[in-house]
Amino acid sequence: MDTKLLVDAIVRQTTVLIAHLCTAAGVRAPLAQVADQIFLGLSREIEAQGVGRKVVADMFGLALRSYQKKVQRLTESASTRDKTLWEALIDFLRDQGSVSRERIFERFQFDGDEAVAAMLRDLVASGIAYSTGRGDQALYGLTSASDRAQLIRQDLHDSLPALVWVTIYREGPLTLETLRERMGSEAAALDGALLELERDRSIQRDARTGRYHSSLVTIPVGARVGWEAAVFDHFQAVAKAIAAKLQLGPHSQAADVIGGATLSFDVWPDHPQAPAVYGLLRRTRQEANALWQQVDAYNREHPIAEGQLEQVTFYMGQNVQRNPLSDSERVLTQPTNILAEPEEESHDA
Repeated sequence: MDTKLLVDAIVRQTTVLIAHLCTAAGVRAPLAQVADQIFLGLSREIEAQGVGRKVVADMFGLALRSYQKKVQRLTESASTRDKTLWEALIDFLRDQGSVSRERIFERFQFDGDEAVAAMLRDLVASGIAYSTGRGDQALYGLTSASDRAQLIRQDLHDSLPALVWVTIYREGPLTLETLRERMGSEAAALDGALLELERDRSIQRDARTGRYHSSLVTIPVGARVGWEAAVFDHFQAVAKAIAAKLQLGPHSQAADVIGGATLSFDVWPDHPQAPAVYGLLRRTRQEANALWQQVDAYNREHPIAEGQLEQVTFYMGQNVQRNPLSDSERVLTQPTNILAEPEEESHDA
């Protein structure tokens, strides 16, 4: 197995996903810390697998002392970040009060008109800033501190509980300290999310150990609240299944319960099987949901004995690319199967 080739390909695809996440709904997320986060995350995870620091340092192409100093520096400065254009605009509006569009573009002339205009639209759309008037003389300013605080609290209130719920379900039981480390949220926000989840019985807290756990998690299809948790859960399921598969070796077997199959179908509007292909996700989701409800109903009447739980995660997804190849490159072929067993389903046990 060419590990370097595989890692390079996965990194490239992951950067595409991060880029889409950072520009979702027009929001330009700060990226100054991403490289440092990746370095710290990789180093911690590799060390957690029992690899010595000297070997990890060599994997990064660093001397042991240089590696240790870098880890220490990044750990100490993990709560700070370089100032982005988005943050610089907020600081400028805070210092100036209401300021004209013309003055803003003059101040940030080296950042490019298109980028500044996009940032202003994001700030206004998110409620962080307001605008009045038209053209170059339109005035921009920050909303009041209390209004901004309310917006931030509302965003956290909408998204944090679902993400906490998924984390507890997938990785629990977890202590409060572990959750705070994983979520990176303010203590008050996390405590509020936990109270909300306990109140509606989505999670439970063990009175003896203080650890939080959950026996199920559900985020309805099309839900506007909690979509971040749904995206994370799907990505996590795929990544964990691949990681578990790698531990079993590079070969697939028909009896495997861990793994997956990826099939691509080449169709066109008048293709006789096109409706069946397009409806594959819907039908699979309906069948999987029906089975999940049967299993859940049985488990409610027959609680799982301690130490007997086997959590099987089935993930599904579907994507449609219109004309992914040019006419000269397109060759109509039979459906292509990336793995060896097309009948194999994806599980995470």
